[in-house]
Amino acid sequence: MRMRLTAGRLAISLLAGILSIISLSAAAVGQDKTIKLGFNPGPYREQFEKGVAPYLQQKGYTVEYRDFSDGIQVNNAVNTGQIDANIMQHPVYLKSVNERLGIDNIGIVQVPTPPMGLYSNKHTSANPPAPGAVISVPNQPSNEYRAALLLQDLGWIKIGPNVDPATFSQKNISDNPYKIQFKEMDNAQQVRALPDVDYGAIQGNFAVSSGMKLSSALRLENPTTGFINVVTVAGKNREAPFVKDIIAGYHSAGFKQYILGDNQYAGYLLPDYLR
Repeated sequence: MRMRLTAGRLAISLLAGILSIISLSAAAVGQDKTIKLGFNPGPYREQFEKGVAPYLQQKGYTVEYRDFSDGIQVNNAVNTGQIDANIMQHPVYLKSVNERLGIDNIGIVQVPTPPMGLYSNKHTSANPPAPGAVISVPNQPSNEYRAALLLQDLGWIKIGPNVDPATFSQKNISDNPYKIQFKEMDNAQQVRALPDVDYGAIQGNFAVSSGMKLSSALRLENPTTGFINVVTVAGKNREAPFVKDIIAGYHSAGFKQYILGDNQYAGYLLPDYLR
């Protein structure tokens, strides 16, 4: 009789251990279903929250959001695993940060991106500028290159041949007939500094996050695939399930309906999957 009771207690103990293991495994799975995302100022967090997060939540994910003040910090956070992905940059800038930090972050899917534009509080058209006009431009080489392309399209300057966007500088401007003065500054400061210059070549995400409308630009940059922003993850995670699910979320019918049905995204550079 005592042996039977002992055996029964042993069975109960084993069953409790199995249930405990199952419970711990379930908790671990729940932890694995949390995605941490990083952003700089711009429309990308709202795009994700309203257009992609519902898809991921249906698949059991929890999404956490963090805001960063610059592109270096948010890329380093992806590399070190503080966050799983960031949404704030185009591939040319991503490449330059990878080289600077010696890391291997990769873009996994393009996202709707507001284009760079030429804005002014002092002028109402994109007519040729007065000699010596001051134009603010981003102080990052790849984005200053975008500004130069925009001005070249206007016929205000010419860029020399064989320019690497990742290392662009004013030395690469081969012709400046209007003697334009370029004022390099942090792109987050350009909107506030607009009253102090003649024009500002401002990235779209900083313009729209400051309440400016793309339609108020004197000229928008031409659509360029290389400057459409991407979701970025660490290279080691390229095949991770959460990466595939983020891509699927952007490609979902719900995201397409959200973007194409909201007028605030009119004028954005759109990935091929939304056309």
